[in-house]
Amino acid sequence: MRRTDGIRRKMWVMFVLQLAAISFATILGVYGAATVLEDVLIKQALTEEAAHYWHRVQANPQALPPNTANLRGFLQPSGQGVDALPPYLRGFELGYHPLQRPGGHDLVYVSDWPNGRLFLVFKQEQVDRLAFFFGFVPLTVVLLIIYITLYFTYRASRRALSPVIALAGVVRELDPLHPELSRLAPEHLPSDADGDVLVLAGALHRFASRNEQFIERERNFTRDASHELRSPLTVIKVAADVLEEEPGISDFGQRSVQRIRRAVRDMESLIQAFLILAREGDVGLPDEDFELNQVLREEMDKAQDLIGGKPVALELAERARLMLHAPSRAFAVLMSNLIRNACLYTEQGSIRVIVDTAGIRVTDTGIGMSAEELAQLSTPFFRAQRSGSDGHGIGLNIVRRLAERFGWVIEFSSEINVGTTVSVRFPKASVVAE
Repeated sequence: MRRTDGIRRKMWVMFVLQLAAISFATILGVYGAATVLEDVLIKQALTEEAAHYWHRVQANPQALPPNTANLRGFLQPSGQGVDALPPYLRGFELGYHPLQRPGGHDLVYVSDWPNGRLFLVFKQEQVDRLAFFFGFVPLTVVLLIIYITLYFTYRASRRALSPVIALAGVVRELDPLHPELSRLAPEHLPSDADGDVLVLAGALHRFASRNEQFIERERNFTRDASHELRSPLTVIKVAADVLEEEPGISDFGQRSVQRIRRAVRDMESLIQAFLILAREGDVGLPDEDFELNQVLREEMDKAQDLIGGKPVALELAERARLMLHAPSRAFAVLMSNLIRNACLYTEQGSIRVIVDTAGIRVTDTGIGMSAEELAQLSTPFFRAQRSGSDGHGIGLNIVRRLAERFGWVIEFSSEINVGTTVSVRFPKASVVAE
């Protein structure tokens, strides 16, 4: 699924947010100006108009209240009732009062003077029209200019980023297994790509070329190692079998032959594990549906030689049958290392491999480990200090890496001089009905 959170979308979101913020600020500013015009300037004008009228009354007691197209005055002489006032003005106290009427709205200002009370009624329709023409019309023009400017700015920014977006598209469409590195070459970028984009493309091209060389080197190594390392081991194994059949071989020679055969088997297991882990992504082994119990029986038979003459019972408890879709050889290498590790560190008692619906547990009565030693289990070449075994110290590191590669979950618990339990869970395993 293609992701939609790239540079282009982020840039679009940024411009939209910027446009919304500028529009909001502009509208708020014009609205504030209109409010100041209506609420401050008009009220100030009415106050000054009332003061002017009272000064006229001082000069001419017979002066009439204002009467213009937008302003109408009504006088309530001192000592008289409200009967001389229009009904809609009766009851107003001193100050400013909104007055709704059919077809519009007015603002009433009431002021007192020793000669009486003055009511000024101001028609606000004209002010509203002026506020519209001198406020919202310029606002519309300003917003249009802002929108057009931001649109062309966005187009210019998009053109500037188009080489980067094109480069990202090429990288996204590359096949990791068979990449066409020539598509990353700087000369294949758009002609308007700037210097920074060319530097980025060149760096990616060099990195991808270097990475392809590493991959080819890894393929050559795994192919050569698979053949060149196994061939000498096969020769050693055959020679050990022939030597074991040699008449008159001493008991010491027999023990030496058995030790050689065990070492060969360990080396075969290590080589197989290393070849699996050396490959990135494709392990070189086919996925298949196999029964874990069957592979475990084979590994338990191979582990009998590791016990030797030690008083250790090797048991397999099959409480369930599990099926798994994965490379069976990888599972065999993992279990071989766990069982081998238990055999190396157990001098007496038992080693039990339990299969149930939760997974597989390998339990031994060996020397056990402390909390500090458990914390270092995945450290390459780490070995318990109290062990006299000839292990290599890399088995559990291989186990951890194999589990991570295939998504298996492995857990360790141990107690000194009591034993160790290793639990392996396979999230994609299925239980076979009996």
